Amino acid sequence: MRAIHVDEIRAAVRKLCIDANLYLPSDVTAALENLSKKENSPLTEMCLTQFRANREVAAAEGLALCQDTGTAVVFIELGQEVQICGGLLTDAVQQGVADGYRDGYLRKSIVTALSRINTEDNTPAVIHLRLVAGEHLLIRVLPKGGGAENMSRMAMLKPSAGVEGVCDFVVDTVKLAGANPCPPVIVGVGIGGNFESAPILAKQALMREIGSRNPDPELDELEQKLLMRINQLNIGVQGFGGPDTALAVFLESMPCHFASLPVAVNLNCHVARHQQVIL
Repeated sequence: MRAIHVDEIRAAVRKLCIDANLYLPSDVTAALENLSKKENSPLTEMCLTQFRANREVAAAEGLALCQDTGTAVVFIELGQEVQICGGLLTDAVQQGVADGYRDGYLRKSIVTALSRINTEDNTPAVIHLRLVAGEHLLIRVLPKGGGAENMSRMAMLKPSAGVEGVCDFVVDTVKLAGANPCPPVIVGVGIGGNFESAPILAKQALMREIGSRNPDPELDELEQKLLMRINQLNIGVQGFGGPDTALAVFLESMPCHFASLPVAVNLNCHVARHQQVIL
């Protein structure tokens, strides 16, 4: 049994919130730089140049990559041999988010759903907790901007829709979104499970490394097929047209009821922020 104090968790979450909003992951940066090496239209090249300048200024000046610092989505893997000491794990996470958004001078975007009153510290975060084997605590923070999040969709398809129905739904979602989620996007797709689990799978998929291949051959083939179809939509960088609407398509799947075929799509903008730490 290994003990981890809530103060360590709170400090780790605080740092993750700040770092995720200031520094773009290396795989996303590399993917955007690869786009810059293509023969692009003047408008696309202008956007990519501004993306690069924005990343450099954010890192140098300690400023947020985007003014929308999002909802703090926190995925946690808790080893069952870990004992949390000094308080509740979820309380430590929420306090870490509040500390990070305050100390990092990050915009507080969270409001009560109906009265629209700002909570003033960007909490509550959305926490997904999974118990796993071992003595480690893995924390992933994904700041999720409102523009891309608003373009999410879910459907309870009929099983007869099959693979093609799933693919059509994913492509149609990106087409309907157009320039709203600030493309080039990353497309997270959750297939199977039920009404509540498919969207979680889709969001979790967004944290995969760009360039990684799906270990499931069927899903890997679908990812490549979907990426090709999406990039034929001609939405392009920031909606200015062109073949680079999406940087990646990531699928996650789980078994489902024989009467159902749930599918959820969650889009991430080109500022695809996420950071993680293992305690």
